[in-house]
Amino acid sequence: MPDIGTAVVRCLVPDLPSADAILPYLRRIDAARWYTNFGPLAVEFEQHAASIAGGDAPAHCVALSSGTTALACALGALGLPAGSRVLVPAFTFPATALAVLHAGHVPVLGDVSSDHWTLTPDTAAPMVAKARCRAVLPVAALGRPIDVEGFDRLADATGIAVLIDGAGALGVQPLGRAPVAFSLHATKPLGIGEGGLLATRDAALAERVRRLANFGFTGNVITQRGGNAKLSEFAAAVGLAQLARAPHVLGRRDALWTRYRSRLATVDGVVMQSGFASRAPAMLAVRVARGGAACAAALAAQGIESRRWYCPPLHRQPALADLPVAGELLVTDTLDAEVVGLPFHAFLIDADLDRVAVALRTAIEQAR
Repeated sequence: MPDIGTAVVRCLVPDLPSADAILPYLRRIDAARWYTNFGPLAVEFEQHAASIAGGDAPAHCVALSSGTTALACALGALGLPAGSRVLVPAFTFPATALAVLHAGHVPVLGDVSSDHWTLTPDTAAPMVAKARCRAVLPVAALGRPIDVEGFDRLADATGIAVLIDGAGALGVQPLGRAPVAFSLHATKPLGIGEGGLLATRDAALAERVRRLANFGFTGNVITQRGGNAKLSEFAAAVGLAQLARAPHVLGRRDALWTRYRSRLATVDGVVMQSGFASRAPAMLAVRVARGGAACAAALAAQGIESRRWYCPPLHRQPALADLPVAGELLVTDTLDAEVVGLPFHAFLIDADLDRVAVALRTAIEQAR
């Protein structure tokens, strides 16, 4: 165990706006006495989020109660036949598959790229054909952006629907033709505590998602079987305060990542996920050939918290073990054995980065 006087290096610390920053928005709620049901703050939050998610082109955003409900509502809005097979990566957070199930479809588990750690257009194409999928749901694994142009081409070539699970990649994930669902959980770089966001270039799709998030109402009648997935005004207040900080939050994370990455590059036996040449990951994980679980235990002995995100993968989750699989999951199984999540958050200092690098090097050498 670490010395009692040694501070623990936390793995993940949320970076949300202060109470003082949120207070002006709460006063607006008091003045309006509008607390939910597409209130003025939620609408304003959607407009601000669209400018971040859409880049230089127009985008439509729908604020929702969680990233999972954003996925489920988007799947419902795509108009797939009930029970459609949807290709999802086996290496992802369970919410990806659970959203497919909640939308009335069948997740089909596919292997991931050894570099990207998720589905790519090239790896997904043969699995979609083999498993007769009507849709594919690539995940921005740990915040790694998805190749939207490649998936647009795959959709054109096959006619399948594409929905991207952007998870923690708001502000990093580009928006193509495929809609993107983002999580606003407290652990995400632009988290608000709990919430979700659906971004799309398609105004009609956004409106269908909005209806599904409000029980399926069109006027006073139910025209679709929806649910209650609306974002409250209180959550939107945090969201507006957080988006005002977005350039600072993301810029600070990118600067930290530059310093961190240079230290990790000196540790033999560590393989980093591709796609983060300059932009920071949402969560930092690396591969260690001698075993992720053993490395996590060795780090803990040095007072360094770690996580094993996406482990076990979906095919080893008891509630999901019966899902169909599109071929072998060789890369997924390798990641399950080797991945360990390292501390990464805005409150780390350079001394913490040095400590993590030394402890990681020691853990790998001990395993050898």
